[in-house]
Amino acid sequence: MTDFSELASRISGPVLTPADEGFGAEVAAHNLAIVHLPDVAVGAADVVDVVEAVRFGRKHGLPIRVQTTGHGALYPIRGGLLVTTKRLDGVVVDRAARTATFGGGVRWGAIIAAAAEHGLAPNAGASPTVGAIGYLLGGGLGPLNRSHGISSDYLRSLTVVTGTGELVEASAESNPELFWALRGGKGGLGIVVEATVDLIELATLYGGSLFFEIEDAPAVLGGWLDWTTTARDDISTSLAIIRFPDLDVVPPPMRGRHLISVRFAYPGPTPEGADLAAPLRALAPVHLDALSELPASEIARVHNDPTSPGMSWVRGMAVSALDRGFVAAFLGAVGAHTAVPFVAVELRHIGGAVRTDVVEGSAVGARDTEFTLTFVGVPDPALFETVLPGAVAEVRGMLAPWLSESVPINWIAEPWIPEQFAAAWSTPTRARLTQVRAAYDPDHVFPYGPARHGV
Repeated sequence: MTDFSELASRISGPVLTPADEGFGAEVAAHNLAIVHLPDVAVGAADVVDVVEAVRFGRKHGLPIRVQTTGHGALYPIRGGLLVTTKRLDGVVVDRAARTATFGGGVRWGAIIAAAAEHGLAPNAGASPTVGAIGYLLGGGLGPLNRSHGISSDYLRSLTVVTGTGELVEASAESNPELFWALRGGKGGLGIVVEATVDLIELATLYGGSLFFEIEDAPAVLGGWLDWTTTARDDISTSLAIIRFPDLDVVPPPMRGRHLISVRFAYPGPTPEGADLAAPLRALAPVHLDALSELPASEIARVHNDPTSPGMSWVRGMAVSALDRGFVAAFLGAVGAHTAVPFVAVELRHIGGAVRTDVVEGSAVGARDTEFTLTFVGVPDPALFETVLPGAVAEVRGMLAPWLSESVPINWIAEPWIPEQFAAAWSTPTRARLTQVRAAYDPDHVFPYGPARHGV
């Protein structure tokens, strides 16, 4: 058994084993269905702690994993060394340069709030509680994806602890191959301890959600899909079928209701935004209109993702150009008259600026995605092993004619088999990523991908 006293003597943050008080809280994921049990957890208080943890893990042959919030926790970690980065939480905005520099443990909400003080905004994810780094490493398709593109395209530089325990800078000028890989290559590349992103000039946007009765789903879904065929590139929308629980925490207009929602985000003036949204308001009688001018600091209201930790089960895929045949198949699979074990199913319209890669190139895959499709299961662990996977498999079969062969890596819930990796990146991109991982993690101390899981 490894003696961790040497490690603890080098680390300023907590070093905890399963026998120590506070271990469970330190390793807890946002998804409470995932319970980690590493041999040791290092709560990094600064960059030096991360360097020392990686060097120790490499010396003792321990696989090293990293967690900020645990939103992306896909499987229970068993054994090895877990570095938690939540204490690396600094954010500095440079108004003149229009950039934000932030620690590896920062959540989007902190960057959004800091940037908003200067009339700026990051091209952030939908949820303010998601860790920015984990999201950016997978590319990122946020509420402004069509108008502003992939979130990782806004990365200017990253500070990374490599698999050899070196602290390096990655940018277009320094370690450009690593920089290329970190913009969309996801895992196995090191631990990011700091990053700088470009910000956009955005004080307000016109956004939010329109809710319709589930009985109007054929008109709403069909009309929305027709609308997307000519939608302007600066408008980002998605459609979700949601079964709201009958709980006091749910606002009365939605409590216990089965509704269909259209999410809308336009980074422009309110009068023009209202005109652009008018055809969507006219799709059917509106049950609840939550579409209005929003401060950029409240962009999370577009999707209103849950912010508190809880049991969750999510699966994602991508679909190609859709037609009226899809409407019938989709509603037959998840509509009002089906008893599927999902609390939400979302279709997100992609395209616009997403299709254009950065000048220097990036590892982002599936830029040609037309729509993403996400299933959120009933939060009951008894359903996680067989019922929910079976339900998704059944729906996948019903929607097979419209499914895409390429899927953004952040939408793949368990990328641990070759077929899933094949869907996330093109063959040349996968080969190049393999080379970069080998260069910066020659001993494979950061487990990632099928080969790291014996499948």
